[in-house]
Amino acid sequence: MKAPKRLLGLVSLVGAGALALGLAGCSSNGNANTGDSGKSGDLVKVGFVAVGPEGAWRQANEKNIQDTFTKDAGYDLKYAPATNGDQKSQIDAFTSFVDSGVDVILLSATEASGWESTLKRAQEAEIPVILLDRGIEPNDTSLYITRIAPDNVEVAKEVGAWAKTTFPSGGNYVVLEGPAGVGVVNERNKGFDEGVSGSSLKKLDAQTANWSAEEGKSVMETMLKANSNNIQFVFAQNDEMGLGAAQAVQEAGLKPGTDVKIATIDGTKNAMQALADGQLSYVHEYNPLFGETALDVVKKTLDKKKVDSYIIVPSKAFDSPDAAKAVLADRKY
Repeated sequence: MKAPKRLLGLVSLVGAGALALGLAGCSSNGNANTGDSGKSGDLVKVGFVAVGPEGAWRQANEKNIQDTFTKDAGYDLKYAPATNGDQKSQIDAFTSFVDSGVDVILLSATEASGWESTLKRAQEAEIPVILLDRGIEPNDTSLYITRIAPDNVEVAKEVGAWAKTTFPSGGNYVVLEGPAGVGVVNERNKGFDEGVSGSSLKKLDAQTANWSAEEGKSVMETMLKANSNNIQFVFAQNDEMGLGAAQAVQEAGLKPGTDVKIATIDGTKNAMQALADGQLSYVHEYNPLFGETALDVVKKTLDKKKVDSYIIVPSKAFDSPDAAKAVLADRKY
């Protein structure tokens, strides 16, 4: 592994306001720590430009990264979550990491587009960038080392194929989507559409519910009223929205899992419990625990070893209460 560059000191490079916005809480354990170059020693300095609070999946993913890149493992991880999902706060944090001379940057982008000039700045500074979970658009692989994530298109395609098999005679369905402009949303839409292609299922509506259970419930209530409760299937692009939809279905006097089947993506413990209880019908895992893979990629990258431009994290599908019950006890997120 190459000898890491010395930390130039975040405090001297960003004002107090920018530091509070982009880098508050930056440390390997999430506590505030602006760092002292004299204390870093030979630790590899990693800037983690993160999404921050966004449900159980994101919490599990970011905690897994922080728990992996520890000082005991030889890393000084600076954690910079976005401010309310704001891309500008991510770009500010990213720029500060470049200016401070970190050895590598891990990026989970809140938005897919708008990263070209920022990534080029890291490239000019010879700081490798590794994408975690979310990709960028346009997908210029010359601007980053690799993307580590489950395959959104394939995962959603499997959801669509399940729906196609489950409703051989057709039915009405709606889609609850994540925020507009996020690459994950586009990929999950693409995969699902491929999966249901050729079926007799009829799409009635698609609206964003911002990954939120509360918004998922509200949007689903509106959809049910607009369609006289004549919806047989819901594809929720994440667990939280699906769980909110199940509440709306139940409060409308219908039975989730029976009158209205609900499929979700992520595989959090709450969703697996809902599948075990018959509230959800299908849950496709989107495995968040790839910290060790990221660690391996960072080591190879700093050792100038070649890595694939897309590393797919294996993820499983669960299509019955029994399948969910079999893994619930050991579910880590």
